Amino acid sequence: MIYIFIILFILVIFVFVTYNRLVKLNNLVKEGFSTMDIYLKKRWDLIPNLVEVVKAYEEYEKETIEEITKLRAQSYENMNIDSKLNANEILTQGLKTIMVVAENYPQLKASENFSQLSKELTKIEDDIANSRKYYNGTVRKLNDKIQSFPSNVIAGMFGFKEAKMFEIDADEKNNIKVDV
Repeated sequence: MIYIFIILFILVIFVFVTYNRLVKLNNLVKEGFSTMDIYLKKRWDLIPNLVEVVKAYEEYEKETIEEITKLRAQSYENMNIDSKLNANEILTQGLKTIMVVAENYPQLKASENFSQLSKELTKIEDDIANSRKYYNGTVRKLNDKIQSFPSNVIAGMFGFKEAKMFEIDADEKNNIKVDV
């Protein structure tokens, strides 16, 4: 009889410890996204200024500017995490195109406004990359815990779900070639 109480006691302690660890990991993921979200929002807010500077050259890249403007017209605050991650993937592609266009038009590249905005954008992109690493690290730890036995049983009992990594697409992994 005493062995049954000991086993139950150990089981209850295991459930509490595992549950608390999952809560902690889940909160770290939220913190990681929140930090990254600040930089994503800064980039989001920088876009209208960059688009205005590039508009003089819109005859060359009108489609890209229209796509970015349409995307940017959405309310960032009303997006959920998945929508923010997806929107920023599209935004990243558009920004890469604008930067390549700037390389092809020296007068745009030499513009003081464009130069300042591209420096700001570079800083923000670095901040996003660093916060992406932290966020993805916390997501990995949470997902490992949720997927591993026996903590996966506790995660399932209490409704913990895997978090989505902030990934880049295959094109973004390739280096951009700019012919000057």
